[in-house]
Amino acid sequence: MRTFIAIELPTEIKNSLAGLQEELKKCGIDAKWVQPQNIHLTLKFLGKRDAKLTENVTRVLSDVAFGKKTFQINITSLGAFPKITSPRVIWVGIEEGDRQTREIAQELEEKIARLGIPKEDRPFSSHITIARIRSGLNRDKLISSLNSLQDKFKSAPLSFTARKITLFKSTLKPSGPVYEVLKEADLK
Repeated sequence: MRTFIAIELPTEIKNSLAGLQEELKKCGIDAKWVQPQNIHLTLKFLGKRDAKLTENVTRVLSDVAFGKKTFQINITSLGAFPKITSPRVIWVGIEEGDRQTREIAQELEEKIARLGIPKEDRPFSSHITIARIRSGLNRDKLISSLNSLQDKFKSAPLSFTARKITLFKSTLKPSGPVYEVLKEADLK
């Protein structure tokens, strides 16, 4: 089974980000858009794992959550990987809550590595993916739109309280991935 650990976003935040996606779609870019109901902040991608290992991951999830308090997350930026002038992934980033998400991700990384799941090659980055670019079609329009929309987040950030971390099962279908909650662990 294919799994990952994430912070789920409230419906109103997902709806706001869906509105951002609609704005960006006006550029006419060739992109795979994250379905609004699937938008989340990934803490650790686990990949395809067997049920026994997933059971051990649920214990790690509970252990990590037990030692962490709820915290505020402010979405305050819009950007692209590897950089805004050559976008491959469009994301929104967080400022307040960045330290806490990094700490949780690091602790998950360390404890899950002990279960035999390799650590990530790249350092963790607190971001929420909203699209993956497929080609360079209308790239200049996209870059211009990304630059103009960045100010929107600085002046009116999206805010919510992170209250839990969640282990998801991801089933890939032709229409896109379907996520199912396997385990939720409440922050204190």
